[in-house]
Amino acid sequence: MVKQSRKKMVGGNGMMIYPVLGFASCIALVYMSFGDIMVVNLQRGEESLLSFVKRNGTHLMVDGKVFYVNGWNSYWLMDQAVDHFSRPRVREILQNGAKMGLTVCRTWAFNDGAYNALQFFPGRFDERVFKALDHVIYEAGRQKIRLLLSLVNNLNAYGGKSQYVKWAWEEGVGLSSSNDSFFFDPSIRHYFKSYIKALLTRRNTITGIEYRNDPTIFAWELMNEPRCISDPSGDSLQDWIEEMSMFVKSIDNNHLLTVGLEGFYGPKSQKGPIINPGPWAAELGSDFIRNSKLSTIDFTSVHIYPDQWFHFKLEFEEKLKYVSKWMISHIEDGDKELKKPVMFTEFGLSNLNKNFRHPDRERFYKTVLDIVYKSALEKKSGAGAFAWQFLVAGMKEYNDDFGFVPAETPYASRLMTEHSCRLASIQGILSSQKDNLKNVCSVRQ
Repeated sequence: MVKQSRKKMVGGNGMMIYPVLGFASCIALVYMSFGDIMVVNLQRGEESLLSFVKRNGTHLMVDGKVFYVNGWNSYWLMDQAVDHFSRPRVREILQNGAKMGLTVCRTWAFNDGAYNALQFFPGRFDERVFKALDHVIYEAGRQKIRLLLSLVNNLNAYGGKSQYVKWAWEEGVGLSSSNDSFFFDPSIRHYFKSYIKALLTRRNTITGIEYRNDPTIFAWELMNEPRCISDPSGDSLQDWIEEMSMFVKSIDNNHLLTVGLEGFYGPKSQKGPIINPGPWAAELGSDFIRNSKLSTIDFTSVHIYPDQWFHFKLEFEEKLKYVSKWMISHIEDGDKELKKPVMFTEFGLSNLNKNFRHPDRERFYKTVLDIVYKSALEKKSGAGAFAWQFLVAGMKEYNDDFGFVPAETPYASRLMTEHSCRLASIQGILSSQKDNLKNVCSVRQ
């Protein structure tokens, strides 16, 4: 704003023009207060934005109503948005998700030191890639899909914690070359905090809105599948979660926050020997209950991979029984122990099984979705599930033994759409779903 003289300002007819200035001041105040919202509405050409998702006890809430998530994973969105030739895939998968009535997509908001790296050195970013993430968020908003954004990987893909350790080691400030030093090395913690701050305060170049103020973002996830095997007591990981969750909340109190856990019970848990898929699961340095109890953590995260977890052959029917036991146990924890929503943020069945059949994957999906639906009917803490993973045609190099193209997999599209309708029968069709579900769901509006 240009500074004005303190002299009285007079119009051409000699009349005081204070009322005009007063009106202009009001407009300026409104813009300063709600400028982000005004900018994003102008960019999207929409009458209203998505609302922030909040938590009330064991339930997620949006617009004053309980919100149950039917979601999916497409971790590759930012990477594909970098180049113009692949960018249309972002819109395509988001549109496909919206057509099925899905509400949240989980994806990576990181790429550390790898090809198309967002962060190519601690605190140094490739603006071209940051603009790709801007586009992902903008496009998600246009399709009325919220995003669960993960901040770093425990695995090596897209850099992960090993890249942070490598940076510290190369700079001569690292305490150890062990990947687990990511959790306890002060220099690496500083690197990660700098990254968090840069991301959360990023102003989207398309919408003009800072990430921390954008309700298109459903929640932040501290890390994908954190493990600290060098400290099976869990103290190192717990201390890291405490510090980083407090730091996130100090910058952004608009959004929900989760850890990114797989859901394994720790060595001191009475449930561990009964529910964990094996003794090894209690020795990873994580603990579902302890890690999720923190007041800075808004909802829990659980993954479901019976194919990967069992070190012995398990018949398909036994896998389904285990999945039910695993999910019901964690929903019980959310209701009684944690008093928080439980989100199954990844679930998948491998096509590398010796006797893999698509009808088995269909039954597996149905088992997961049925348990979420039953929890919602009974007003329990099971708040949603995210299938791993959805792609579009021509992305074989991004696929794994769990992924598929929904448009080419009729049973998956049917199951996910039916589940959207079932959840809508409980919570009503959300304003963000009306365009896609009004003609396929016979439920209240």
